Amino acid sequence: MPPIAQEGNCLIYRGSNFLKQRLVLSCLSGKPVKITQIRADDEQAPGLREYEISLIRLLDKLTNGTKIELNPAGTSVMFSPGLLHGGALQHDCCVQRGIGYFLDALIALGPFCKYPLQCTLRGVTNSRDSPSVDHIKGAALSLLKRFILVDEGLELRVVRRGVAPLGGGEVFFSCPVRKSLRAIQFQEQGMVKRIRGTVYACKVSPAMANRTVEAAKGCMLKFLPDVYIYTDQNRGKLSGNSPGFGICLLAETTDGVCFAADCISNTREESDTPSIPEDLGRDVAMRLLDEIYRGGCCDSAYQWLAALYMALGQKHVSKFLTGPLSTYTVHFLQHLRDFFSITFKLENPETDDDGEDDMRGAQKVLLTCVGIGYTNISKRVL
Repeated sequence: MPPIAQEGNCLIYRGSNFLKQRLVLSCLSGKPVKITQIRADDEQAPGLREYEISLIRLLDKLTNGTKIELNPAGTSVMFSPGLLHGGALQHDCCVQRGIGYFLDALIALGPFCKYPLQCTLRGVTNSRDSPSVDHIKGAALSLLKRFILVDEGLELRVVRRGVAPLGGGEVFFSCPVRKSLRAIQFQEQGMVKRIRGTVYACKVSPAMANRTVEAAKGCMLKFLPDVYIYTDQNRGKLSGNSPGFGICLLAETTDGVCFAADCISNTREESDTPSIPEDLGRDVAMRLLDEIYRGGCCDSAYQWLAALYMALGQKHVSKFLTGPLSTYTVHFLQHLRDFFSITFKLENPETDDDGEDDMRGAQKVLLTCVGIGYTNISKRVL
C-alpha cells in the first residue's frame, strides 16, 4: 500500500499493517514516517498494541536522537529516526509476541550501526506468532553471512528458554558493523544434504521431547539418512515461566542454503486439549518438506531480508533466486520503492537441461536489482 501523502521528506501511511517494515526502513533511510488511523475502528482496543510500543522503545534504544510523538489515543504515531548507534543494550520484550519479532528488526539494522551490536533480549523465545530463535539462528544468520562475508562477532545464543504465554526466556545477539554490503549473485540452491533439529521441553516431562523426536525422524528418514535432532531439556530457572515443548528443523543444502520450520505445543489459552508430541513431530516435518518444495536460495520467511540487503548493496547488479514470493515480501518491495526509490526486476528463470534439478518444486522467482550503494556513515574509520 503506497503512502497516502508526503509532506516534504516525511511519508504518511494509514493503518497498522506492516508497522515494523516502515519503522525499520525509516531508520535506514533517515526519512521520518507518520502513521495514522491505527486500529481507529476497533472500539475495544484502538491504537498501538503493547508489543508495537515495545518495538518502538527498542528502536529508540538502538538509535541516538530519535523523536517519537504519539497522540493520547495511540492511533497516530510520528517517528523521526536518529543515527543508528548500537553498542550494548538490554530490552524486556512484550510477551504478546516472541523475541523473533524484535530480532528481525535488529538483524536488518545491526550491520549499519556505529558500534557492534551486543543486545540482550528477554521474553518469549518460542511462540506461534513469530519465528523462533532457533529458526532465526539457522535461516536468517546464514543469509546475513553471505552479505557481510566475515562473520566474526556474529552470534545468537539462547541463555534461557521461555515459551508462551508468560515467557521468562533470554537471548543474546551480537552483530558486527560493516561499511557496506557486497553485491551478490546467488542462483543455485543445491540439493538437501542433511537435516538438523532442536527439540526443547520446558516444565514438562522429558518423554514429550523424545516422542517428538521419534515422530519427526520417522518422517525425515524416508528421504535421507543424515538426520540428527538434539534435545534441549530445561529445568528450574532455565525453563522460563510457562510449561510447553516444541521443535525446530533445519535442512541444509550442498550450496549452503538453509530452510527451517518450527512448531510449538498449544497453550492453555489457545486450546483445552493438550498437544500430542507425535502430531507435533509429523506436523513440523511436513512444514519443512513444504519449505523445501518452495525452494529458492533462502527460507520463505526471510525473502524480505535478502531483498533489503540486495537493495542496500554496492552499485552493482545483484541476482537472487527465491521460491514463490510471500505476501509480506511483496509489500516489503513496495515499501523499498517508497523509501529508497528502488525497484526490482522479477522474472521466472528459464530452465535448461543442465539446471533442471534446481528448478524442481514450486515455480521460482529471480530477483534482480542494482544496489543503491548504501554506506554506513556512522561506522568509525581508523
